[in-house]
Amino acid sequence: MKTGLTDDIEDASVVPITGTNLSLVKNLDIFTPIVDDPEIQGEIAACNVTNDVFAMNVPEINGGMLVFLGIKNNMPLSIIEGILRGIKNFLERKINSKIVGGHTIFCGWPLIGGEASGFAKNDWIIKKSGVKNGDKLILTKPIGLQGVMASYRLLKEMPEVLNNYSKSELNKSINTAIKIMTTSNQNIVKTIHSIKDFSFIHAMSDVTGFGLAGHIEEMLQNSKLSALINKIPSIKFSKELSAELGYAFDECKSHEIAGGMLMAVDPKYLNDFTNNLSSNKIPNWTIGEIEKRDPKLVRISENVKHIEINDF
Repeated sequence: MKTGLTDDIEDASVVPITGTNLSLVKNLDIFTPIVDDPEIQGEIAACNVTNDVFAMNVPEINGGMLVFLGIKNNMPLSIIEGILRGIKNFLERKINSKIVGGHTIFCGWPLIGGEASGFAKNDWIIKKSGVKNGDKLILTKPIGLQGVMASYRLLKEMPEVLNNYSKSELNKSINTAIKIMTTSNQNIVKTIHSIKDFSFIHAMSDVTGFGLAGHIEEMLQNSKLSALINKIPSIKFSKELSAELGYAFDECKSHEIAGGMLMAVDPKYLNDFTNNLSSNKIPNWTIGEIEKRDPKLVRISENVKHIEINDF
């Protein structure tokens, strides 16, 4: 499989291992802090880096994680240690992996991330492209992180802007967002691998920086197909906050971090598969379908159903 600037858009690089039926799947991700708690920030970073490997249907992070930190000269050692502790705790306690090394630099703004990799049989890999007409779209986490996490910052710096909201309810939404960003998508991959033949999953990706619609657009690459979104699960208040703060929630293009797995599934297998996910305590929503309309068009239904999520 070729991936890169001139080939298919994928969530991670895929490097075939000569003389075997295996490939090495690698991902690199770096971003700026989202929360003030260093351990939680470390968990979010580790989840975000590793989820792109899981998005290729790789069941384990076999190669561990190389951690990258960009730190300010005056950053307290306790914060650096907290970030590393959060990454370590996530890897060891949540996905049975570990830190294997890394690199640190001094810079004017904190940067957190790293590289993760895993091995997969070549026929295990589920590409981002590959959708078929009539496929149903499944999402495993609600959207709306951008608006909710903006409220996290506003509550600390300009709380008067949010006087129309219940502070306790906003904090509950923030806690839900943090739970989403620190919940690995690995269990979805384990559920897929518990099925003898999972070829009914035609395409898969995780929802991150390009938003839900942006990642669906990437799924439509190499096709003449389009997509319709008719259901949007979102964190409580995210729609209203996004409207007030100017984020593209209604177009499903607001940014997400360590978001849910997005899968295009043969409709004949939809009920069995969603029941399988639910039985493994993986939330899931059928949010739309692939159709044959204007190529690469992602439409939001005029009658789209909004589902407000209070807990995750």
